[in-house]
Amino acid sequence: MIKIKNSGFAPLVENTNNQILQLWDTVSNRRCTLRMDPGDAYLSLGGLLDKYLKQPPISQLLQESRITQPSAAALYAMQDLVYLSTDAGELKDMFSGMAFKEGEESLALDQVPTNHQLQVEGQDVSVVDLTIDRINLQYSRNWTGFHRRKWLRNKSRYSGFVRDSLIHEFGSHETDAILQLGSTSHKIKLLKGLAKTIWDAQFENYSRFIGKKLVYKSGDETIDNIMEGAGAICSEKVQALKFLTDHYGLQSEYIIAGENATGPVPVEKLRELLTTFDFRFSKRYMRFWQHTALLYDIDGTQVLVDATNGNIPFLFLKDDAAERILGYQKKLPVTVKMVEADEDFYYHRVPQDIPENFFFALEGWVSFSDLMQVFDNELGLYLSREFYVMPLAFKSEKEFSRERQEYLDVAQRAGLECSVTADWTLDSHLGEEFRRSEPAVADKILRAGGHLLTRLDECDGPGHQAGLVIMKLLNQSPVPLDR
Repeated sequence: MIKIKNSGFAPLVENTNNQILQLWDTVSNRRCTLRMDPGDAYLSLGGLLDKYLKQPPISQLLQESRITQPSAAALYAMQDLVYLSTDAGELKDMFSGMAFKEGEESLALDQVPTNHQLQVEGQDVSVVDLTIDRINLQYSRNWTGFHRRKWLRNKSRYSGFVRDSLIHEFGSHETDAILQLGSTSHKIKLLKGLAKTIWDAQFENYSRFIGKKLVYKSGDETIDNIMEGAGAICSEKVQALKFLTDHYGLQSEYIIAGENATGPVPVEKLRELLTTFDFRFSKRYMRFWQHTALLYDIDGTQVLVDATNGNIPFLFLKDDAAERILGYQKKLPVTVKMVEADEDFYYHRVPQDIPENFFFALEGWVSFSDLMQVFDNELGLYLSREFYVMPLAFKSEKEFSRERQEYLDVAQRAGLECSVTADWTLDSHLGEEFRRSEPAVADKILRAGGHLLTRLDECDGPGHQAGLVIMKLLNQSPVPLDR
C-alpha cells in the first residue's frame, strides 16, 4: 500500500490533479516529497530524476509551496548519495551500481514509474513512489567536490560560524588578521579556534531521534547541528573540522585510534570489513577505528588535532609532540577516563581510503547506524563531564532487571551515583538533578524517546520498551594536551 511517507508534506492545491513524487533512501532514512509539474507524472524514471533530483528548481518549489524545507534538505543530501561530483562541486553521473525500485520491483531509467491514485485530505492525488537502492555501489565519493558543494550551498552560514569561533577564541581584531591567512601562525590559530569550538560542542546522540532525525551526520550537517545548540560524536566532529578547514586550504588527513590498539594497523582486514560488512568476530580489528582525529600539515608544521570531546582530552600537538603519539618508536598512548577505569588509546596514520570509506558507509550504507552509535558503541544519548545518559531497551521484565543490575554494578564498582528507570522519564532524584543542570538537553532527551522506540522496533521487531540510565560522573574534565 502506498502512503505519503513524509509528514512535512507540502500543501495540496484544491481542484488540481496533484502529482506527487516521493523519494526514499532506505538506509539513511532520508525522505523527500514534492509536487511535480502536472505533465511530469508520465516522464521516464531518468527524466524525473534529472529534473527533480539532479537539477531540481528548489527555490521555485519552495516559493510555490510545492516542497517543505525538511524535504528540500533531504533532497540536497540525497543528491550526494546518488551522483558523483567534480572538484568544483558540480554533479556528474550516477554512482556505478545505482538502482531504483517501486516496492520490491527494480525500475530501469527508461521506464515510466507507476502513478498510484490515492485520496489525501479528501483530494485525489497521484503518487510516484521511488526507493533509492544503493546496495551495489562502490566507494567512489569525491570528497573534495562533496565538501565544496556543501560549502557553496550555505557559504555565508559557515563563514559566519568560522568568524564567530575565532572571535570567541581570539577577539574581533585578531580574527580579521587570522582570516587573511598571511602566515603559518595565522593558519594554526584558525585551526585551533575552529577545533576548540567543535570540541566545546556537546558530545551527544539524542539529536538522531528528534528534529531532522539524521541517522548519521556529514561534516556540514554536524556544523548545522552545533549551531542549533546540539553536537555530535567523534567521527562526525572530525568530519566537521575537516569540512571547514578544507575550504581554507589546510591540508589534513584522518587518523584512527582505539583502546589498546597498539598496532600495526590491520589495513587489509579493515578494508575487507568495509566490503563485506560482516562484523562478527571482528572486535580485535574494529578497535582500531574506535576513534578518529586529524593530522594537519601547515607549511611543514605537523599538527595532531583531536576536537571530539566526550571523555577524550583536547589534543593540539605539534611536530615532535605529535610524532610521539603517532610514531612507532616508543609510541605513547593518550590516557582516556572511562566510567570504571582509565584506558590507553593509541593513534595511527592510515591509508585515507579506510576512514573515508568508513564515514561514507556510516552515512549511507550501514543500516541503523544511529542505534549502533548509541548501543553497540555504548556512547549513549549524552556524555558530559558530569553526566552520562543511556537508554535501556528491553522487551520483558526479566530483561529489564538484568540490564538494570548490570548498570548498577558498574556504577558501584566505579563509585558513581546511578539511577535506572523502566520508563522514559527523569522522575528520579538523579534525573531531577540532571534536569536542573541541563534543562535544554533534558527536554531534548525526553522528546527523543518516541523515535528511538520506533527505530528499535524497525531494527529488531516490535515490542520494545525503553527506560533511562543516568550516571553522575566525578566532574571528569580531561586535561588538554596542547604543545
